Amino acid sequence: MSEIKIREVSGKKGTNEFIDVMWKIYDQKTFPQWVPPLRMSVYENLDTEKNPFYKRATIQLFIAERNGRPVGRIAAIDNKGHTEFHNEKTGFYGFFESIDDQEVANRLFATAEKWLLARGLDKMMGPMNPSTNHECGLLVRGQSKHPTIMTTWNPKYYETLHDQYGLLKAKDLVAYIIAREKNSELPPKVVSYVKRLRAQNSRVTFRDFDLKNFKSEVRNCFEIYNSAWEKNWGFFPMTAEEFEFAAKDMKMILDPRMAFVAEVDGKPAGFMLAIPDLNHVFKRIPDGKLFPTGIFKLLLGKKRVAMTRIVTLGVKPEFRGSGIFALFTFEAFERAHKYGYLAGEASWILEDNVAMNKPWTDLGAPQYRRWRIYEKQLTKTHEGATS
Repeated sequence: MSEIKIREVSGKKGTNEFIDVMWKIYDQKTFPQWVPPLRMSVYENLDTEKNPFYKRATIQLFIAERNGRPVGRIAAIDNKGHTEFHNEKTGFYGFFESIDDQEVANRLFATAEKWLLARGLDKMMGPMNPSTNHECGLLVRGQSKHPTIMTTWNPKYYETLHDQYGLLKAKDLVAYIIAREKNSELPPKVVSYVKRLRAQNSRVTFRDFDLKNFKSEVRNCFEIYNSAWEKNWGFFPMTAEEFEFAAKDMKMILDPRMAFVAEVDGKPAGFMLAIPDLNHVFKRIPDGKLFPTGIFKLLLGKKRVAMTRIVTLGVKPEFRGSGIFALFTFEAFERAHKYGYLAGEASWILEDNVAMNKPWTDLGAPQYRRWRIYEKQLTKTHEGATS
């Protein structure tokens, strides 16, 4: 077997090479479920000059090559926002891709470990692309289905590559599928329960996300986001700049009727963000490039998308315990029915977050995907990790 070389890359040229590795690992004939990402979106996630995430974090990109051909990649991430909030020395790996070769995977993981150790970190966790506020997790259940927008997909063998290296489960994230027939209804007991909740919570109202006052809405959602998720495993607060940076991309793709705000006595109490599953469109842009023709496929295909993904559902702590999560899920179902969405995915949800899992199970929605966050205590020696 020829020697594997690990190459450190950076800058615009190196980042584009790193992004291109995905097209060397996957092809849609062998992996028909794979959805090519938009290259510009991946670049934005890795752009250390323009992405405000990197004001508090450092990232290093590595490409594995055999006989001059890319066979894998990994990013090592020192996220100071996380380490300071949790007061722990945890580093991260992300953007992992590899052919089905344990030696390649081992070299990539060891390279990330060595880089993190050199920065004084004592644990490695991932995959994070690049953090829990972005795409994260290794898909361990649900590979047969094409992924929804802004979720990760990988072949089943990736799980073996992680397990054989000695990475251990830290936490699983789950997804529920809410599919309906044209004239389907919710279970009668659910409808009855929600009607009682509405009568008891008449102060709670829902309204569409107001695109005309986008900045103001984003500020309200930012306040809710950091307070709603503060106690969640793996959470660390986003800065206002980071939140606004993420929101500007959402503005281009969201359906404001499916991104709605809950108010109590007219004051924002929570919000739900559901976005059309544009992966159905991206599938028809195999090179991941919007120009020259991809943009037309996106604009035309966007109108035909009949599935949505519930990305975020957050409620301020003081408004919990009143059935508001059930009201949110019922509102989402009614809106989807009204506006022609035939299916929706709710993800990601921590596997042990009872308050967030219960509304979906009450609706009869099956849990159909699962992602895993891995962890590993770092060791002091990794001979030959880089070459």
